[in-house]
Amino acid sequence: MTRADLIGRILVAAQFALIGWLIWPLTPQAWSPPALALLAGAAGLGLWTIFHNRPGNFNIRPEPKLTGQLVTGGPYRYMRNPMYSALLLFAAAEVLAYQDLWKLACWLTLALVLLAKVILEERALRAQFPGYAAYAKRVRRFIPGVF
Repeated sequence: MTRADLIGRILVAAQFALIGWLIWPLTPQAWSPPALALLAGAAGLGLWTIFHNRPGNFNIRPEPKLTGQLVTGGPYRYMRNPMYSALLLFAAAEVLAYQDLWKLACWLTLALVLLAKVILEERALRAQFPGYAAYAKRVRRFIPGVF
């Protein structure tokens, strides 16, 4: 196992631990209209992403599959990591629903973990796909036109 593989596995474990922390405990939440809007946005973006980047083409670890194809249509036309963006929207909905500052700290930590995963993954994508560097110059990572 390479150093990058080990770091990738640690980041995935951290990601799942933080998601678990966000949804735990499974107690009633205050689903306000803003929280529901974030939840709906997360679900919509996540489904749109899966429609354009079918399971089997991507990897949960920050290593592209050798048989994978670079997807630049659908939500990938506007952001390079729409599934991570959907996950951050879901996490933000949980923060609002629980109304807990510790959940906000968890969201911020999750955002940093996902950014670290993306940086690691993009190195491999640049090596595997000759057109990735040009794509990355045109399209932002998480928020269209912003970041």
